[in-house]
Amino acid sequence: MMGQDPDKARSHNRGMLIAIFVLFFGGMLVAGLLRFSGWRPEGSKNNGEMLQPYGDLREYAPTLANGVAYRWVDEPRIWRIVVAPRECDGARSGECRELLHEIDTVWRLMGKDADRVHVLWVGASPAGTAMPREVHVVRVDAVLPAQLPRGKHANNKANANRATGHDAAWLVDPNGFVVLRYAPGFDPGDLRTDLSRLLKVN
Repeated sequence: MMGQDPDKARSHNRGMLIAIFVLFFGGMLVAGLLRFSGWRPEGSKNNGEMLQPYGDLREYAPTLANGVAYRWVDEPRIWRIVVAPRECDGARSGECRELLHEIDTVWRLMGKDADRVHVLWVGASPAGTAMPREVHVVRVDAVLPAQLPRGKHANNKANANRATGHDAAWLVDPNGFVVLRYAPGFDPGDLRTDLSRLLKVN
């Protein structure tokens, strides 16, 4: 029985090599184009604003209300939610209590991962309100507000009627980088979703 034609065999092998090349490098090319166009799978999108560049708090040690320094490196697997209300007295006290309640609810919904989350509350606590155990009250200084990026745009789910200013929230990773910002009036559910995803991968 005659063997396979050598020319046909070479053509077949060449075709297979080309197909493998196209499948491998073509997939990489498409992925690269999608990445640089800003497209991401729906499940990987953040609700908060990804900060570019990140804020850097690694060399900064906030001072707690009791005078003790709070350092990022002391507990390397802890994520931080930072909130900085403009003020919490007078007419604003009710809004601060509401914000505190929302953040506390987010923390409780973390379940078994809640102990890996600290809340840093910058400034005075709402009058007559007991702070939850996960909340660390931080003294206001000139450094921290400057290191909390304001972001390029507001969260598209933010309530436009709510006053803008410091009533935003930030997520700080275990190393001390400020990675996500939530504009004033943010949906606590968005913060919870992002934080849950981050706790699973870090």
